[in-house]
Amino acid sequence: MKRFWPAISRSAGLALFMSLSACDLAPTYQPPEFVVPANWQGNGPGSADSTQTVQPGWWKLYHDPVLDRIEEQATANNADLQAAAERFQQARDSMMQARSRLMPQALLGFGASASMVSWEPDIWSAIRNETRAQVAAAQQRAAEYAAARLSLQAEIAHDYFALRGLDAQDANYKQSIQYYEKSLDIVQTRVTGLLSPRLDAVRAQELLYSTRAEELDIQAQRQVMEHAIAVLSNVAPSNFHIAPVDTNANTAVPSIPANIPSLLLQRRPDIARAERMMAEANANIGVKRASFYPNVFLRAGGEESGVGVELPVFTGGARRAGTQQAWSMYRETGDNYRSTVLNAFREVEDGLSRVNRFSEELKSQHAAVDAAGQTQDMTMELYKGGLNTSLDLIVAQVNTLQSRTREVQVKMELLQSSAELIRALGGGWNQAALPTSDQIQPFGTLQYNDLDKPTPTGGIDVNTDPKAGTDLTRSVLLEESKPAR
Repeated sequence: MKRFWPAISRSAGLALFMSLSACDLAPTYQPPEFVVPANWQGNGPGSADSTQTVQPGWWKLYHDPVLDRIEEQATANNADLQAAAERFQQARDSMMQARSRLMPQALLGFGASASMVSWEPDIWSAIRNETRAQVAAAQQRAAEYAAARLSLQAEIAHDYFALRGLDAQDANYKQSIQYYEKSLDIVQTRVTGLLSPRLDAVRAQELLYSTRAEELDIQAQRQVMEHAIAVLSNVAPSNFHIAPVDTNANTAVPSIPANIPSLLLQRRPDIARAERMMAEANANIGVKRASFYPNVFLRAGGEESGVGVELPVFTGGARRAGTQQAWSMYRETGDNYRSTVLNAFREVEDGLSRVNRFSEELKSQHAAVDAAGQTQDMTMELYKGGLNTSLDLIVAQVNTLQSRTREVQVKMELLQSSAELIRALGGGWNQAALPTSDQIQPFGTLQYNDLDKPTPTGGIDVNTDPKAGTDLTRSVLLEESKPAR
């Protein structure tokens, strides 16, 4: 039901509003306080040091200049990350639209249209709560951007270590192929001298040719991995190349401070996002509650000048349903928040366990490689003396290559697990990086210029150059660089 009192002047309406204190109908918001373990179950390199924290630019811990360049280029140019930044900017504008309703709205009419100024006193804080909800939504987008950036950086490290592992495998295959070629020469010499059956030469040939074929598969995997890194770096795969290296043994696993578990709640952007979703849902309860109360607004200009009141009388249960739904959505965000926290703890524990186990496995596998190499050499000497068969020789040679390959794979998995552990720990992010409500405001209330791009905040910026990233013909060649020990 709506009624107008044209006789009431605008000043009287303002006096009426000023006599009513704004009533906030949203519940008092307080995020859940979780009781968390005092320490971690898993152990890994550096995990006992709780006085240090992972810092931004965490990939520099691996002391690999090539990885540094890829990470910096991908962070600056990745298209998916830029899209996440744009979604944050859009959320900032949505907040500004909600906030604008707190101010008088002026319309200038021409012809039959009448000019009008209207204002809605926010007695029940519906507009304020909607604005708070939009602030929380923008902070969610900022946290999503931080999570996307961290995920990108971790994926780059994961793929890069996989590529270096394939480089090391290729080097192992080349070494074995050279050994097999010499072995074949020795076998053929014995066959020619009638000291060994021709079957020995056929076996040696089969091993040599099959190993060459397997090497080609390794090289194909390497190219595919390089293409994946190129796309993450916003470069066409055909114009992107990382020079190969012979081994990944020089890349050391850094010391990773795991801190105490309670600090994880402050350092994971996905946890911050889940908490901000709770704040948004809490503010929306206040918006829905306000629908039960009269809405007062003032207008100046036209036939409907004066103070207007909209009094909800009967809506068929729509307001009750909306309020009940808002409460349910709030509880849902609380459930999601708790689930996100638990998953974060699981990821850290998984990372600590993997780093610890792979570190121990690498030591054992390295000893196995030494033993396999000695077995291969001794078996060759016995074969030369006619003291064993070519089958024994081939088994020793295959076992040696397999042991070396497994050592490379374990080192690769160890490096990847360490990068994943750093990601699980937040990668140096902190919830203090979330922009405040004042920082989220994209422009001044009376600003009418430079509206194509808001002022960067929260470390999030966008590129408004329409030609940015459109040149897919540029080449990137990352030369071989030996990581520092």
